[in-house]
Amino acid sequence: PRFLAMASDSGDRHATLKRCLGVLRDARNDSEQFAALLLVTKAVRAGEVDAKTRRQIFDAIGFTFPTRLLTSRQPPAGCPPHTFRALGLTLLACFCTDPELAGHSQILNKIPTFHEILLSPCDPDSTSMVDDVYQCLSAVLATARGPRELVTKGTVSALCQAYLNGGHGSDRALALLVGLLAIAEAKCWQRDAPQLLAVLSKLSGDFLKAEDMTKFELCELLPHFIPLSPPLTETSQGSECLCRLYKGLADILGSKLSQSQRDPALKLAAGLVQACGAEWIPAGNAGSKFLALLVNLACVEVRLTLEEPDPVEVEGKKEVVTACYALMEMGIQECLREENPLLENVQKMQLMRIMEEAFGAVIFYLRQIKQEELQDPFIFASVRVLGAWMAEETSSLKQEICELLPFLVDYARKLFKEGSPAVSLPQAELVSTEGSALPQDALRFLLPGFCHLTAEDRPRDILISEGAPALLCEYFLQQWEVLTSESTAPAPLTSTEMSLQTLCGVFLNLVVTSPDLVRRDKTFSSLMDVLLKSLPVLLPQKHHLVLTANVATLGLMMARILSGSAALQGAQSAKEFFGAAIRFLSQAHTAQADPSSDGLAVAVSPAYVSAWGDIRELWFLGMQALASCVPLFPWLPRAALQARWLRGLSQLLSRVAPASVDFELITAFQAVLVELARASEQCRDVILSHHGSEWANLYGMAALEQCLAEQ
Repeated sequence: PRFLAMASDSGDRHATLKRCLGVLRDARNDSEQFAALLLVTKAVRAGEVDAKTRRQIFDAIGFTFPTRLLTSRQPPAGCPPHTFRALGLTLLACFCTDPELAGHSQILNKIPTFHEILLSPCDPDSTSMVDDVYQCLSAVLATARGPRELVTKGTVSALCQAYLNGGHGSDRALALLVGLLAIAEAKCWQRDAPQLLAVLSKLSGDFLKAEDMTKFELCELLPHFIPLSPPLTETSQGSECLCRLYKGLADILGSKLSQSQRDPALKLAAGLVQACGAEWIPAGNAGSKFLALLVNLACVEVRLTLEEPDPVEVEGKKEVVTACYALMEMGIQECLREENPLLENVQKMQLMRIMEEAFGAVIFYLRQIKQEELQDPFIFASVRVLGAWMAEETSSLKQEICELLPFLVDYARKLFKEGSPAVSLPQAELVSTEGSALPQDALRFLLPGFCHLTAEDRPRDILISEGAPALLCEYFLQQWEVLTSESTAPAPLTSTEMSLQTLCGVFLNLVVTSPDLVRRDKTFSSLMDVLLKSLPVLLPQKHHLVLTANVATLGLMMARILSGSAALQGAQSAKEFFGAAIRFLSQAHTAQADPSSDGLAVAVSPAYVSAWGDIRELWFLGMQALASCVPLFPWLPRAALQARWLRGLSQLLSRVAPASVDFELITAFQAVLVELARASEQCRDVILSHHGSEWANLYGMAALEQCLAEQ
């Protein structure tokens, strides 16, 4: 009777709750506790519980009683079978509104039970249970441990199934999936790719069929469900999704659109580009027109936003402009693509002109940036996309880029000094414009452009005057440390290794064009020290052959200029470097059977063949630099003898058909042989003892013949 009196009491509900909590604490049996719980859960469902009362409820019953309710299969007489479960879930949902309780192990270990309820048939009486489960899962997702626990306990699969079943609350399942993917996308796809693909398949089908505003709402939603390439391009279901998304976007972008309709479509297209480049766009006339339209729209959007920047308008457009940057990067790549191009030559020329105007707007925008704005991730995205243009297009906007160089160097330096994370990120990664981003690695994206610019007088002078060489040397040191901390097992080329190769290219340009700078700037002495120690470490790792070629050649070229430094004259590190450089150069060629005759022909060594296209010029430059170093380092001939190079090279030239050795190779060999023979009697004797005079005559090495003939 006292419980009925409470229930009918129309007075102070808080007083009623207080009395119920007292009963919960002092209940003599389950019946009394159950009756009090009915009133408590009624108040909870009505949303009448504040944080203090919620904590009082938890203190009164803890997790033990809700856990018993969840596992009980015996409902009270005359009640539905799930009565106890529903009560238990309501209490847990109430507790989960406290973040501290939502992350408690007693909640996390209920995740499998939550899944079971989500995937059970839902009758009208049990919809509140489903709502409570979604409330619990949402609260868990918001905790520190929650996302990891949800992924490992199979929540992604359960939510996918709940959405595909289309039952009560399926829209909340989709919203939770979006939240999980935002936090742990890679782990979700790694564990539950088939289920996520099934969701993407349904969404892409709905997207293609929709002919109302739903189409644009799906444009906003779909990017969350687009993974990095493999699940999309390597499965038939993924390919079908891409096909539907392409057709749906072609429908949208081929129509007259308002700004609010076009922006989501551009963001979806950028998400697809980020995931799989231009692979989702079919070859042929329709595909090439679509690609050209896409890049054109992106360029127009960038110009409209950045040419006359209104700070308020730019702020609201940063996300879509960042998406447009991804489309412009794709445009650059497609305009340069020669094998199976999607674009006709005329389209390429038109797009390059349009993109030039858009990049002019990007430069104009960057020139307006104030110091206090430098931490904005949108600035980083703008610098990055400009870096992509500078890497490929060296002739247009040269004046504007030269004027912007001081800003670019200063910006890259600030981010680097603030502790840029030197991590290997996917090249197509879109930079988020939300939240306060940590400093990022701007130099990585500017290096290819700097490499082109240091080959030209005016931009090189600007870069030098802005202190770029010192900054790039520090960056080289940092990237080298990152590389040496990575696994030594063969792996795909990382951005770290690519950055180191490009840095070598920049420094080579400076060494060739500004030797006086190399002599007087201490930066290059520091760099020389790093190169001396790096090459012996790199040489045995054959999967780093291109980087080895870069480091060896740069080191040899710098050694010619810095030959008087203490680090190079007789130091052990210098001897180890030159020993490694000689081994690199000497192992590049071998003799192999000539299919056109019964004899042998000179050929690139098997270990060098795959990389030869990238290292051929470096090898010849390295040979030329080594020849120049021989007179400068008295101990160098001994290093060549210890490496048994002269004997090996003499045997090679004696065995192969002279016609198989091209003139450039003969010139390179002769330059080194002449310098070694002049510098060392012992070297001269080794060459002569291996019939050097004969094969020198045979190959037309007149300078070597003359040197060997001299007493």
